[in-house]
Amino acid sequence: MTTKHEQILRYIEELPVGTKISVRQMAKELEVSEGTAYRAIKEAENQGYVSTIERVGTVRIEMKQKANIEKLTFAEVVNIVDGQILGGRGGLHKTLNKFVIGAMKLEDMMKYVDPGNLLIVGNRVQAHKLTLKQGAAVLITGGFDTSEEVKELADEMELPIISSSYDTFTVASLINRAIYDRLIKKEIVMVEDIIPEQAEVTYLNDDQTVGDWQRLVEKTHHSRFPVVDHQLKLVGIVTPKDIVGKESSVPIDKVMTKNPISVTAKTSVASAAHMMVWEGIELLPVVDTYRRLIGVISRQDVIKGLQYIQKQPQIGEKIDDLVNKQFEERKIEDGSIIFVGEVNPQMTNQLGALSSGPLISLITEAAHRVLRHHKKGDLVPENLMIYFVKPVQIESEIEIRPKVIEVSRKFGKVDVEVYHKNQLVSKAMITSQVLER
Repeated sequence: MTTKHEQILRYIEELPVGTKISVRQMAKELEVSEGTAYRAIKEAENQGYVSTIERVGTVRIEMKQKANIEKLTFAEVVNIVDGQILGGRGGLHKTLNKFVIGAMKLEDMMKYVDPGNLLIVGNRVQAHKLTLKQGAAVLITGGFDTSEEVKELADEMELPIISSSYDTFTVASLINRAIYDRLIKKEIVMVEDIIPEQAEVTYLNDDQTVGDWQRLVEKTHHSRFPVVDHQLKLVGIVTPKDIVGKESSVPIDKVMTKNPISVTAKTSVASAAHMMVWEGIELLPVVDTYRRLIGVISRQDVIKGLQYIQKQPQIGEKIDDLVNKQFEERKIEDGSIIFVGEVNPQMTNQLGALSSGPLISLITEAAHRVLRHHKKGDLVPENLMIYFVKPVQIESEIEIRPKVIEVSRKFGKVDVEVYHKNQLVSKAMITSQVLER
Protein backbone atom coordinates (compact mmCIF):
# COMPACT_ATOMS: atom_id res chain seq x y z
CA MET A 1 0.00 0.00 0.00
CA THR A 2 1.43 3.38 -1.00
CA THR A 3 1.75 6.19 1.53
CA LYS A 4 0.28 9.68 1.16
CA HIS A 5 3.81 10.98 0.55
CA GLU A 6 4.30 8.57 -2.38
CA GLN A 7 0.88 9.44 -3.83
CA ILE A 8 1.71 13.16 -3.85
CA LEU A 9 5.09 12.55 -5.53
CA ARG A 10 3.43 10.51 -8.28
CA TYR A 11 0.82 13.23 -8.68
CA ILE A 12 3.57 15.87 -9.11
CA GLU A 13 5.47 13.68 -11.62
CA GLU A 14 2.34 13.41 -13.79
CA LEU A 15 1.77 17.19 -13.91
CA PRO A 16 2.59 18.90 -17.24
CA VAL A 17 5.94 20.72 -17.34
CA GLY A 18 5.41 24.39 -16.47
CA THR A 19 2.50 23.79 -14.07
CA LYS A 20 2.55 26.01 -10.99
CA ILE A 21 2.30 24.02 -7.74
CA SER A 22 0.69 25.30 -4.54
CA VAL A 23 1.01 23.58 -1.16
CA ARG A 24 -2.47 24.69 -0.10
CA GLN A 25 -4.12 23.70 -3.38
CA MET A 26 -2.38 20.31 -3.48
CA ALA A 27 -3.32 19.58 0.14
CA LYS A 28 -6.95 20.38 -0.67
CA GLU A 29 -7.07 18.32 -3.90
CA LEU A 30 -5.40 15.23 -2.42
CA GLU A 31 -7.01 15.59 1.04
CA VAL A 32 -3.75 15.63 2.98
CA SER A 33 -2.27 18.04 5.49
CA GLU A 34 -0.29 21.04 4.25
CA GLY A 35 2.77 19.68 6.10
CA THR A 36 2.58 16.41 4.15
CA ALA A 37 2.17 18.29 0.85
CA TYR A 38 5.09 20.61 1.66
CA ARG A 39 7.44 17.69 2.47
CA ALA A 40 6.51 15.91 -0.78
CA ILE A 41 7.14 19.07 -2.83
CA LYS A 42 10.56 19.51 -1.20
CA GLU A 43 11.37 15.88 -2.03
CA ALA A 44 10.32 16.49 -5.64
CA GLU A 45 12.61 19.55 -5.69
CA ASN A 46 15.53 17.41 -4.42
CA GLN A 47 14.85 14.87 -7.18
CA GLY A 48 15.04 17.62 -9.81
CA TYR A 49 11.57 17.88 -11.32
CA VAL A 50 10.31 20.87 -9.32
CA SER A 51 11.89 24.32 -8.91
CA THR A 52 10.94 27.03 -6.40
CA ILE A 53 11.34 30.62 -7.62
CA GLU A 54 11.17 33.61 -5.30
CA ARG A 55 8.10 35.82 -5.89
CA VAL A 56 6.79 33.28 -8.43
CA GLY A 57 6.28 30.01 -6.57
CA THR A 58 6.95 26.35 -7.27
CA VAL A 59 6.94 25.13 -10.89
CA ARG A 60 7.05 21.65 -12.41
CA ILE A 61 10.19 21.48 -14.57
CA GLU A 62 11.74 18.93 -16.88
CA MET A 63 14.37 16.72 -15.24
CA LYS A 64 17.84 17.34 -16.65
CA GLN A 65 19.83 14.59 -18.30
CA LYS A 66 23.59 14.31 -17.83
CA ALA A 67 24.12 15.43 -21.44
CA ASN A 68 22.59 18.89 -20.90
CA ILE A 69 23.17 19.42 -17.21
CA GLU A 70 25.30 22.48 -17.98
CA LYS A 71 22.23 24.27 -19.37
CA LEU A 72 20.27 26.51 -17.01
CA THR A 73 16.50 26.89 -16.95
CA PHE A 74 15.08 30.40 -17.00
CA ALA A 75 13.68 29.66 -13.55
CA GLU A 76 17.22 29.13 -12.28
CA VAL A 77 18.37 32.34 -13.96
CA VAL A 78 15.69 34.26 -12.00
CA ASN A 79 17.17 32.94 -8.73
CA ILE A 80 20.77 33.54 -9.80
CA VAL A 81 20.25 37.23 -10.64
CA ASP A 82 17.67 37.94 -7.91
CA GLY A 83 15.27 38.74 -10.72
CA GLN A 84 11.62 39.63 -11.01
CA ILE A 85 9.30 38.06 -13.62
CA LEU A 86 7.61 40.72 -15.76
CA GLY A 87 5.96 38.25 -18.15
CA GLY A 88 6.18 34.82 -19.78
CA ARG A 89 5.91 32.75 -16.59
CA GLY A 90 4.78 29.77 -18.67
CA GLY A 91 8.29 29.44 -20.13
CA LEU A 92 10.29 29.40 -16.89
CA HIS A 93 10.91 25.65 -17.20
CA LYS A 94 12.69 26.05 -20.57
CA THR A 95 16.49 25.94 -20.84
CA LEU A 96 18.65 28.61 -22.44
CA ASN A 97 21.20 27.64 -25.07
CA LYS A 98 23.41 30.70 -24.55
CA PHE A 99 23.18 34.32 -23.45
CA VAL A 100 23.85 37.39 -25.60
CA ILE A 101 24.81 40.85 -24.31
CA GLY A 102 22.94 43.57 -26.20
CA ALA A 103 25.55 46.34 -26.27
CA MET A 104 25.30 47.34 -29.91
CA LYS A 105 22.91 48.77 -32.48
CA LEU A 106 19.52 47.08 -32.70
CA GLU A 107 19.99 45.61 -36.20
CA ASP A 108 23.43 44.23 -35.24
CA MET A 109 22.10 42.85 -31.96
CA MET A 110 19.42 40.77 -33.69
CA LYS A 111 22.07 38.97 -35.79
CA TYR A 112 23.20 37.18 -32.61
CA VAL A 113 19.76 36.37 -31.18
CA ASP A 114 18.54 32.83 -31.94
CA PRO A 115 15.63 30.78 -30.54
CA GLY A 116 16.39 29.57 -27.01
CA ASN A 117 18.85 32.40 -26.29
CA LEU A 118 18.69 34.93 -23.46
CA LEU A 119 19.33 38.58 -24.41
CA ILE A 120 20.85 40.68 -21.62
CA VAL A 121 19.97 44.31 -22.31
CA GLY A 122 18.89 47.57 -20.64
CA ASN A 123 15.63 49.53 -21.08
CA ARG A 124 15.40 49.15 -24.87
CA VAL A 125 11.75 48.22 -25.42
CA GLN A 126 12.09 47.67 -29.18
CA ALA A 127 14.94 45.18 -28.53
CA HIS A 128 12.73 43.34 -26.00
CA LYS A 129 9.96 43.02 -28.59
CA LEU A 130 12.17 41.85 -31.49
CA THR A 131 13.97 39.36 -29.25
CA LEU A 132 10.71 37.69 -28.20
CA LYS A 133 9.59 37.50 -31.83
CA GLN A 134 12.83 35.62 -32.63
CA GLY A 135 12.05 33.02 -29.94
CA ALA A 136 14.47 34.23 -27.25
CA ALA A 137 13.94 35.39 -23.66
CA VAL A 138 14.97 38.78 -22.25
CA LEU A 139 16.84 39.81 -19.11
CA ILE A 140 16.57 43.55 -18.42
CA THR A 141 19.38 44.96 -16.27
CA GLY A 142 19.35 48.02 -14.02
CA GLY A 143 15.95 47.18 -12.55
CA PHE A 144 14.08 48.68 -15.55
CA ASP A 145 10.55 47.74 -16.64
CA THR A 146 9.16 47.15 -20.15
CA SER A 147 5.92 47.97 -21.98
CA GLU A 148 2.58 46.22 -21.48
CA GLU A 149 2.69 45.17 -25.14
CA VAL A 150 5.98 43.32 -24.56
CA LYS A 151 4.64 41.64 -21.41
CA GLU A 152 1.57 40.40 -23.30
CA LEU A 153 3.78 39.09 -26.11
CA ALA A 154 5.97 37.26 -23.56
CA ASP A 155 2.89 35.59 -22.02
CA GLU A 156 1.60 34.62 -25.46
CA MET A 157 4.93 33.10 -26.57
CA GLU A 158 5.77 31.65 -23.12
CA LEU A 159 9.18 33.32 -23.12
CA PRO A 160 10.24 34.96 -19.84
CA ILE A 161 10.93 38.67 -19.44
CA ILE A 162 13.15 39.02 -16.34
CA SER A 163 14.21 42.24 -14.63
CA SER A 164 17.28 42.43 -12.37
CA SER A 165 18.64 45.37 -10.41
CA TYR A 166 22.21 44.26 -11.21
CA ASP A 167 24.24 45.80 -14.05
CA THR A 168 25.04 43.90 -17.26
CA PHE A 169 28.57 42.87 -16.24
CA THR A 170 27.42 41.48 -12.87
CA VAL A 171 24.50 39.58 -14.40
CA ALA A 172 26.69 38.04 -17.13
CA SER A 173 29.31 37.04 -14.52
CA LEU A 174 26.70 35.39 -12.28
CA ILE A 175 25.20 33.37 -15.15
CA ASN A 176 28.64 32.40 -16.46
CA ARG A 177 29.69 31.23 -12.99
CA ALA A 178 26.53 29.13 -12.68
CA ILE A 179 27.13 27.48 -16.06
CA TYR A 180 30.76 26.80 -15.07
CA ASP A 181 29.60 25.17 -11.82
CA ARG A 182 27.30 22.97 -13.89
CA LEU A 183 30.26 21.74 -15.90
CA ILE A 184 31.82 20.53 -12.65
CA LYS A 185 28.56 18.83 -11.70
CA LYS A 186 28.57 17.17 -15.12
CA GLU A 187 31.92 15.62 -14.23
CA ILE A 188 30.54 14.06 -11.05
CA VAL A 189 29.24 10.68 -12.13
CA MET A 190 26.24 9.42 -10.19
CA VAL A 191 25.01 5.87 -9.66
CA GLU A 192 22.06 6.64 -11.96
CA ASP A 193 24.60 7.06 -14.80
CA ILE A 194 26.06 3.58 -14.43
CA ILE A 195 23.09 1.36 -13.53
CA PRO A 196 23.14 -1.34 -16.23
CA GLU A 197 20.27 -0.96 -18.67
CA GLN A 198 18.18 -4.06 -18.17
CA ALA A 199 14.52 -4.95 -18.49
CA GLU A 200 14.25 -6.09 -14.89
CA VAL A 201 16.32 -6.50 -11.75
CA THR A 202 17.03 -10.05 -10.65
CA TYR A 203 16.09 -10.52 -7.01
CA LEU A 204 14.61 -12.95 -4.50
CA ASN A 205 11.48 -12.50 -2.41
CA ASP A 206 11.74 -12.88 1.35
CA ASP A 207 9.24 -15.79 1.28
CA GLN A 208 11.40 -17.88 -1.11
CA THR A 209 13.88 -20.59 -0.14
CA VAL A 210 17.51 -21.60 -0.57
CA GLY A 211 16.32 -23.89 -3.37
CA ASP A 212 15.00 -20.85 -5.25
CA TRP A 213 18.42 -19.20 -4.85
CA GLN A 214 20.10 -22.29 -6.36
CA ARG A 215 17.74 -22.26 -9.36
CA LEU A 216 18.36 -18.52 -9.88
CA VAL A 217 22.13 -19.12 -9.85
CA GLU A 218 21.77 -21.77 -12.57
CA LYS A 219 19.58 -19.47 -14.63
CA THR A 220 21.61 -16.24 -14.37
CA HIS A 221 25.13 -17.54 -13.55
CA HIS A 222 25.29 -14.92 -10.78
CA SER A 223 25.45 -15.75 -7.09
CA ARG A 224 24.59 -12.55 -5.22
CA PHE A 225 21.02 -11.27 -5.13
CA PRO A 226 19.07 -8.60 -3.25
CA VAL A 227 16.03 -9.76 -1.28
CA VAL A 228 12.78 -7.76 -1.27
CA ASP A 229 9.40 -7.93 0.46
CA HIS A 230 5.99 -7.92 -1.28
CA GLN A 231 6.27 -4.11 -1.81
CA LEU A 232 9.69 -4.47 -3.53
CA LYS A 233 11.39 -2.85 -0.54
CA LEU A 234 14.94 -4.03 0.11
CA VAL A 235 15.14 -6.21 3.21
CA GLY A 236 18.35 -8.18 2.69
CA ILE A 237 21.01 -9.59 0.41
CA VAL A 238 22.11 -13.19 -0.05
CA THR A 239 25.55 -14.43 -1.14
CA PRO A 240 27.13 -17.89 -1.44
CA LYS A 241 28.66 -17.69 2.06
CA ASP A 242 25.15 -17.30 3.49
CA ILE A 243 24.00 -20.52 1.76
CA VAL A 244 26.88 -22.86 2.64
CA GLY A 245 25.59 -25.95 4.47
CA LYS A 246 21.91 -24.90 4.29
CA GLU A 247 19.11 -27.21 3.14
CA SER A 248 17.10 -26.28 0.04
CA SER A 249 13.92 -25.87 2.10
CA VAL A 250 15.39 -23.23 4.45
CA PRO A 251 13.65 -19.83 3.97
CA ILE A 252 15.80 -17.09 2.45
CA ASP A 253 14.93 -14.64 5.23
CA LYS A 254 16.61 -17.01 7.72
CA VAL A 255 20.00 -16.94 5.96
CA MET A 256 20.16 -13.53 4.25
CA THR A 257 22.13 -10.54 5.56
CA LYS A 258 19.47 -8.17 6.85
CA ASN A 259 19.48 -4.37 6.38
CA PRO A 260 22.28 -4.45 3.76
CA ILE A 261 24.23 -1.38 2.68
CA SER A 262 22.54 0.30 -0.28
CA VAL A 263 22.82 3.48 -2.33
CA THR A 264 20.38 5.73 -4.16
CA ALA A 265 20.51 6.82 -7.80
CA LYS A 266 21.84 10.23 -6.66
CA THR A 267 24.82 8.73 -4.76
CA SER A 268 28.15 9.59 -6.42
CA VAL A 269 30.12 6.71 -7.93
CA ALA A 270 33.12 7.77 -5.81
CA SER A 271 31.06 7.24 -2.63
CA ALA A 272 29.81 3.89 -3.91
CA ALA A 273 33.41 2.84 -4.63
CA HIS A 274 34.44 3.81 -1.11
CA MET A 275 31.62 1.75 0.39
CA MET A 276 32.63 -1.30 -1.63
CA VAL A 277 36.28 -0.95 -0.63
CA TRP A 278 35.67 -0.34 3.07
CA GLU A 279 32.99 -3.01 3.44
CA GLY A 280 34.57 -5.54 1.08
CA ILE A 281 31.38 -6.03 -0.93
CA GLU A 282 30.95 -6.91 -4.61
CA LEU A 283 27.32 -5.88 -5.15
CA LEU A 284 25.40 -2.77 -4.08
CA PRO A 285 21.58 -2.59 -4.28
CA VAL A 286 20.21 0.72 -5.60
CA VAL A 287 16.99 1.93 -3.96
CA ASP A 288 14.63 4.90 -4.23
CA THR A 289 13.62 7.21 -1.39
CA TYR A 290 11.19 4.58 -0.10
CA ARG A 291 13.89 1.88 -0.13
CA ARG A 292 12.28 0.13 -3.08
CA LEU A 293 14.77 -1.77 -5.23
CA ILE A 294 15.44 -0.12 -8.63
CA GLY A 295 18.69 -1.83 -9.62
CA VAL A 296 22.08 -3.19 -8.58
CA ILE A 297 25.66 -2.17 -9.37
CA SER A 298 28.80 -4.33 -9.26
CA ARG A 299 32.47 -3.44 -8.82
CA GLN A 300 32.86 -3.62 -12.60
CA ASP A 301 30.08 -1.04 -13.04
CA VAL A 302 31.78 1.27 -10.55
CA ILE A 303 35.16 0.97 -12.26
CA LYS A 304 33.58 1.84 -15.62
CA GLY A 305 31.91 4.81 -13.97
CA LEU A 306 35.21 6.09 -12.59
CA GLN A 307 36.64 5.95 -16.11
CA TYR A 308 33.63 7.79 -17.61
CA ILE A 309 35.18 11.19 -16.90
CA GLN A 310 37.97 10.52 -19.41
CA LYS A 311 35.42 10.39 -22.25
CA GLN A 312 33.76 13.72 -21.52
CA PRO A 313 34.57 16.48 -24.04
CA GLN A 314 34.47 19.40 -21.60
CA ILE A 315 34.64 19.77 -17.84
CA GLY A 316 35.12 22.51 -15.30
CA GLU A 317 38.23 22.88 -13.17
CA LYS A 318 37.84 22.13 -9.47
CA ILE A 319 40.11 23.33 -6.64
CA ASP A 320 42.07 20.06 -6.83
CA ASP A 321 42.67 20.60 -10.56
CA LEU A 322 43.85 24.18 -10.00
CA VAL A 323 46.25 23.03 -7.28
CA ASN A 324 47.67 19.93 -8.95
CA LYS A 325 48.26 21.48 -12.39
CA GLN A 326 50.80 23.86 -10.79
CA PHE A 327 53.14 20.90 -10.15
CA GLU A 328 55.23 19.07 -12.71
CA GLU A 329 56.55 15.53 -12.50
CA ARG A 330 60.34 15.04 -12.65
CA LYS A 331 62.67 12.06 -12.57
CA ILE A 332 65.79 12.40 -10.46
CA GLU A 333 69.15 10.59 -10.70
CA ASP A 334 68.15 7.49 -8.71
CA GLY A 335 65.14 6.96 -11.00
CA SER A 336 62.51 7.99 -8.47
CA ILE A 337 59.78 10.51 -9.22
CA ILE A 338 59.30 13.88 -7.50
CA PHE A 339 56.77 16.68 -8.00
CA VAL A 340 57.90 20.30 -8.04
CA GLY A 341 55.80 23.46 -7.93
CA GLU A 342 55.16 26.81 -6.29
CA VAL A 343 52.69 27.74 -3.56
CA ASN A 344 50.31 30.14 -5.34
CA PRO A 345 47.75 32.47 -3.68
CA GLN A 346 44.85 30.02 -4.14
CA MET A 347 46.70 27.45 -2.03
CA THR A 348 47.23 29.65 1.05
CA ASN A 349 45.30 30.31 4.27
CA GLN A 350 44.58 33.69 5.88
CA LEU A 351 48.19 33.86 7.14
CA GLY A 352 49.68 33.46 3.67
CA ALA A 353 50.99 29.94 4.35
CA LEU A 354 50.23 26.68 2.52
CA SER A 355 46.75 25.59 3.60
CA SER A 356 46.05 22.05 4.82
CA GLY A 357 43.43 21.34 2.11
CA PRO A 358 45.73 21.89 -0.88
CA LEU A 359 48.54 20.08 0.96
CA ILE A 360 46.37 16.97 1.39
CA SER A 361 45.34 17.18 -2.27
CA LEU A 362 49.01 17.35 -3.36
CA ILE A 363 50.05 14.46 -1.11
CA THR A 364 47.19 12.26 -2.34
CA GLU A 365 47.81 13.06 -6.02
CA ALA A 366 51.58 12.45 -5.72
CA ALA A 367 51.01 9.11 -3.97
CA HIS A 368 48.51 7.97 -6.57
CA ARG A 369 50.67 9.01 -9.50
CA VAL A 370 53.62 7.00 -8.23
CA LEU A 371 51.37 4.01 -7.49
CA ARG A 372 50.06 4.07 -11.05
CA HIS A 373 53.59 3.30 -12.25
CA HIS A 374 53.21 -0.03 -10.41
CA LYS A 375 49.48 -0.77 -10.69
CA LYS A 376 46.99 -0.20 -13.49
CA GLY A 377 43.64 0.69 -12.00
CA ASP A 378 41.63 3.28 -10.15
CA LEU A 379 42.77 4.14 -6.63
CA VAL A 380 40.50 4.83 -3.67
CA PRO A 381 42.19 6.45 -0.61
CA GLU A 382 41.69 4.33 2.51
CA ASN A 383 43.80 6.05 5.14
CA LEU A 384 45.89 9.23 5.32
CA MET A 385 48.16 10.07 8.25
CA ILE A 386 50.06 13.36 8.38
CA TYR A 387 52.81 13.26 11.00
CA PHE A 388 53.67 16.96 11.07
CA VAL A 389 53.34 20.20 9.07
CA LYS A 390 55.62 23.25 9.11
CA PRO A 391 54.44 26.57 7.62
CA VAL A 392 55.40 27.19 4.00
CA GLN A 393 54.95 30.75 2.75
CA ILE A 394 53.30 31.94 -0.45
CA GLU A 395 55.46 31.78 -3.64
CA SER A 396 57.77 29.20 -2.05
CA GLU A 397 58.88 26.29 -4.24
CA ILE A 398 58.28 22.87 -2.73
CA GLU A 399 59.21 19.33 -3.68
CA ILE A 400 56.94 16.37 -3.03
CA ARG A 401 58.78 13.05 -2.82
CA PRO A 402 56.51 9.97 -2.77
CA LYS A 403 58.07 6.56 -2.02
CA VAL A 404 56.19 3.27 -2.44
CA ILE A 405 56.51 1.22 0.76
CA GLU A 406 54.31 -1.71 -0.14
CA VAL A 407 52.19 -2.70 -3.12
CA SER A 408 50.05 -5.76 -3.77
CA ARG A 409 47.27 -6.74 -6.17
CA LYS A 410 44.61 -4.67 -4.37
CA PHE A 411 46.57 -2.47 -2.00
CA GLY A 412 49.24 0.23 -1.99
CA LYS A 413 51.10 2.11 0.76
CA VAL A 414 53.13 5.25 0.04
CA ASP A 415 55.35 7.42 2.24
CA VAL A 416 55.26 11.08 1.16
CA GLU A 417 57.76 13.78 2.18
CA VAL A 418 57.42 17.47 1.35
CA TYR A 419 60.57 19.66 1.17
CA HIS A 420 61.24 23.39 0.94
CA LYS A 421 64.86 24.41 0.32
CA ASN A 422 65.93 20.85 1.21
CA GLN A 423 64.24 21.09 4.60
CA LEU A 424 61.49 18.61 5.49
CA VAL A 425 58.27 20.58 6.05
CA SER A 426 55.73 17.75 6.07
CA LYS A 427 55.60 13.97 6.20
CA ALA A 428 52.64 11.69 5.55
CA MET A 429 51.64 8.08 4.96
CA ILE A 430 48.77 7.16 2.63
CA THR A 431 47.21 3.77 1.94
CA SER A 432 44.86 3.15 -0.97
CA GLN A 433 42.81 0.30 -2.37
CA VAL A 434 43.25 -0.59 -6.04
CA LEU A 435 40.16 -1.18 -8.18
CA GLU A 436 41.59 -3.21 -11.03
CA ARG A 437 40.35 -2.44 -14.53
